[in-house]
Amino acid sequence: MTVGSGDTSTPANGTAAPHSPHAPFPPVVYVPCEPLREGDQDLTVEVRPTRDGRIALLVYSSLERLVDCCGPYQPWTEMPSTSLEDIRLTSGFNLVLLDLEVPDEFRRTESDL
Repeated sequence: MTVGSGDTSTPANGTAAPHSPHAPFPPVVYVPCEPLREGDQDLTVEVRPTRDGRIALLVYSSLERLVDCCGPYQPWTEMPSTSLEDIRLTSGFNLVLLDLEVPDEFRRTESDL
């Protein structure tokens, strides 16, 4: 598992990335995480509530997409897509959203780290 944070950003425009519903799911995904705090031993993936009450896990097809969609201060981890079921069992998400752009007001800032 690789851990890091991005270093470039483009402005959010509030739209999801254009993906074909028939495109194959990437074999490796980049997953936003909570910032590590002093004493933390493990990463915690970030899940988000949806308007209809479900819990979503955002995943990104590349590090560039994660930084473009979440901003440069978003902590992340890289993992094989096959590990998402293990993450679901511990975090309880019931929806995976691929390459979703996060609006500026919901992005992490330098002070969050």
